[in-house]
Amino acid sequence: MRFPIVIHKDAGSAYGVTVPDLPGCFSAGDTLDEAIESASEAIACHIERLLMDGEPVPARASLEQHQGNEDYRDGVWAIVAVDISKLSSKTKRINITLPERVLAIVDQAAVREGQSRSGLLARAALSYVQRQSARDLPGLLTDRPDASQAYRAGAAPRARRGWKGGE
Repeated sequence: MRFPIVIHKDAGSAYGVTVPDLPGCFSAGDTLDEAIESASEAIACHIERLLMDGEPVPARASLEQHQGNEDYRDGVWAIVAVDISKLSSKTKRINITLPERVLAIVDQAAVREGQSRSGLLARAALSYVQRQSARDLPGLLTDRPDASQAYRAGAAPRARRGWKGGE
């Protein structure tokens, strides 16, 4: 996942970093490179803490939206890539089948985003679930999902409350 960061430098101080999409996520470094690297670590730690606390990762805004914010007008902008699929949760190997063309597109996107194939697929799946059905699956985007909503290969979807087949 790519996060815009804004870097500020006051005379006689280190470079300060703010992550606008993650309220309360700050970092610093003596050099610009150190500031950017420490921002990556700060983002990973911040998101991991959110997940461990059962909180969702906040939605990201566009760089243009952030640049319009007066609080950041004197800052220097950079983009930091963090693979959040490896944070906090245990990983589990799965076997999926994809058309070669789709796999090639996924691999190109992963390279472009600075992620692994698995990381990109995990992020895409979470993004889809968040957009399509997060309201129906509370806790799914945290480290404490509702076990009753777990996917079971070959299982038929559960009927919604109040619906009785054939009526």
